[in-house]
Amino acid sequence: MTYQPNSIVVGDCIQVLRQAAAEGLRADLVFADPPFNIGYVYDVYEDAKAYDEYYAWTRDWMAACAGVLKPNGSFWIAIGDEYAAEIRILGRQLGLTLRNWVIWHYTFGQATKRKFARCHAHLFYFTKHPKEFTFNDMAVRVPSARQMNYADARANPNGKVPDDVWSISRVCGTFTERVEWHPCQMPEKILDRILRASSNEGDLVMDPFNGSGTTAAAAARLGRQYFTVDISDTYVAESHKRIADTLAGKRPLVELSENPHKKRKVNTLEDKLRRQAEDAREKALARAAKRAKPLQIRRSVLDIPPTAATTTDVATKRVGRPRKKRPTNDPTESTTTVKPPKTDGLTPHSLFD
Repeated sequence: MTYQPNSIVVGDCIQVLRQAAAEGLRADLVFADPPFNIGYVYDVYEDAKAYDEYYAWTRDWMAACAGVLKPNGSFWIAIGDEYAAEIRILGRQLGLTLRNWVIWHYTFGQATKRKFARCHAHLFYFTKHPKEFTFNDMAVRVPSARQMNYADARANPNGKVPDDVWSISRVCGTFTERVEWHPCQMPEKILDRILRASSNEGDLVMDPFNGSGTTAAAAARLGRQYFTVDISDTYVAESHKRIADTLAGKRPLVELSENPHKKRKVNTLEDKLRRQAEDAREKALARAAKRAKPLQIRRSVLDIPPTAATTTDVATKRVGRPRKKRPTNDPTESTTTVKPPKTDGLTPHSLFD
């Protein structure tokens, strides 16, 4: 096999990558979304290995990926809860540097009755070198709370680097992005962010588990080269069609909202009222941010009146000796004595005894 850019190879990823490495393949970015070993049945693979077998297999494919990674390359891995800890340990054993442990919060999970519903997956961001790597922060910045909610003049007009919790919906069956021939499809919005941050135009992106072709499609859309592997002839053939449709403009990037309800078509009165309430709340917050002024604390008639021994400055919360009146040259200025409220013979302190 001779490595060719912008190609999808049918075969076992470990064998293919070992051979490609011997031929000089070096990738700027590797993204891997392996089977999670949770019982899914794919085209030609059943995702149900014994723990030791799956662990050894994971170690082998991670090592093969690291073998084709450039010295300044980045390595992203998506995985579920069951093997997240193992991925972290294996990354350390391979000499990779963990930059981020990102939580992908997808906005709907499976219904459960005996535990809380799981609605997240893990995205490990490793680099081969601890200091030399690609990270294009300006390509992935998002509006900050200082800009959107607080009208803070200190806000960076370019926005902020996203947090390490990404709230992006899964690709459900009703989405136009959905393909019908693969059971597990990664949202292209995830790959779009990763590729923009960790690679540049013309760079080579490698995916050992091509699956539905999301990595290759995102790479083609963003002007990156791709090299992916899959053991299914069907998935490879369908992925070629998906990439062709993407480059032809037939599959535009779907902007999955972090609040997907706002992107959903209004079909019922309840939906309409809920959206109106959400829009009204956002407008109210924006108006409040514009009118915001520093809080001013005024003295109340309920304050303990000043005595000869002590005074209370409510505005500064400072207790100490009575203030001295500043001298004035205005002979017309008069001094007003503040009389304490009537307490029926009780001292101020006895009111609270």
